[in-house]
Amino acid sequence: MSTLPRVISAVGSGAFTPASEAHLARELASHADLLATVDAFDTDEARAALATADVLVTGWRTPRIDAAVLEAAPNLKWILHIAGSVKEQFTPEVWERGIEVSSAVDANAVPVAEFTLASILMANKRVVQIAREYRERRELIDQAELGVVGSYGRRVGVVGASRIGRRVVELLRPFDLEVVLYDPTLSEEDIAALGARAMTLEDLCATSDVVTVHAPSLPSTRGLISAELIEAMPAGSALINTSRGDVIDQDALTARVLRGDLYALLDVTVPWALPADHPLYDHPHAFLTPHIAGSVGTEVDRMIDQQISELDRIARGEPLAHPVRYESLVTAA
Repeated sequence: MSTLPRVISAVGSGAFTPASEAHLARELASHADLLATVDAFDTDEARAALATADVLVTGWRTPRIDAAVLEAAPNLKWILHIAGSVKEQFTPEVWERGIEVSSAVDANAVPVAEFTLASILMANKRVVQIAREYRERRELIDQAELGVVGSYGRRVGVVGASRIGRRVVELLRPFDLEVVLYDPTLSEEDIAALGARAMTLEDLCATSDVVTVHAPSLPSTRGLISAELIEAMPAGSALINTSRGDVIDQDALTARVLRGDLYALLDVTVPWALPADHPLYDHPHAFLTPHIAGSVGTEVDRMIDQQISELDRIARGEPLAHPVRYESLVTAA
């Protein structure tokens, strides 16, 4: 293209921090002909911008992109999504019309993997539980009282070689840990090439000191970490979930945690926020976070910068670096 792309930004107000919103506005002003910034597509301003826009920039709070929106945007050729999955927000008409889609899923995978690494190390050291006991006792705790803690020589089981799962395996390389991986779509050789050892899901859960889940939420994966697998996990082991809550049998996990011999570090649950009286909030073996493993705060700027780079590729007539193919949505989170 000989001119700057004509862009409409519809990430939604309040989707990012004010600092990230300002960063996005500056970058779009520098790299595009910014036609409008809108929260909805049914206003006069939005309709006027859609009529001539080449590129639509979207995010978590963008209204659903369906046939009606696309009818109002006859010149639209690209959608750049400043978030991970597009599965719930974009209807099939987007791809049927030949519109190219890019997602910041790779950029969003980075903080999730980093969060998971921190959770693994904290779980092995039992940081949350020991800190709670220290706060209650307000005196040093003898090493003999700590039980089995530490990361040296422990086994970490990774469930799912997704972008995040692969990144977790990569981040674990410098540590003296044994990493095993379950992914039915990969061969033993494929898994070895990633730097892990292939293992069945049953053996992984039954022998790992920490199990970390990175499988997408699909009809075939709901309840993947079943009551039987949870029951088979060793006493004193930990289960980490930063994927989706329905991949785990949450009732079975809760029951096992309440028994006092399993630890759970959960960034996702069903529902997203558990009821206020749920026992996991206060149990010393549970550590809950409100879905913060993915991009938050300054980490959103990484996603913004990735999609600004895509905008520059469009301006230069180059293909997108992070395209989303419609057929890939079948196995996407």
